[in-house]
Amino acid sequence: MDNTGSKIADSEKITINLGHVDLGRIDLLVEDRFYANRTDFIRTAIRNQLERHGEAVDRSVARNRLDLGLRQYTRADLEAVRASGKRLNIQVLGLVVIAWDVTPELALAAIASIRVLGALQASPAVKAALHDRIA
Repeated sequence: MDNTGSKIADSEKITINLGHVDLGRIDLLVEDRFYANRTDFIRTAIRNQLERHGEAVDRSVARNRLDLGLRQYTRADLEAVRASGKRLNIQVLGLVVIAWDVTPELALAAIASIRVLGALQASPAVKAALHDRIA
């Protein structure tokens, strides 16, 4: 849960387009009970590819100085940054959550840039205010 008591989503929905033959082949594997459903097949395929390229991903994470996982920024966190006279350069592979009680003005004062490979959860107003700082 985040600081407002809201549950943080642990996954992000994506949409992909597949050819009819590939989709049929997946359905055949599901029908033969190799996988529980299409989603199970796709998740497994993605995980296998990520594992296959794990070393390359690790090198890229280090080279790009990315933080891994979940990073939450509360109103108090950003107020402390603003009070210090500094601004954050947020670089995360995973999920960034900016608390819903953070105002656009506070976000602009405390955040210099955001680069998220994954997902950013923030109020629409904060996202709009930071749009030119989000890479």
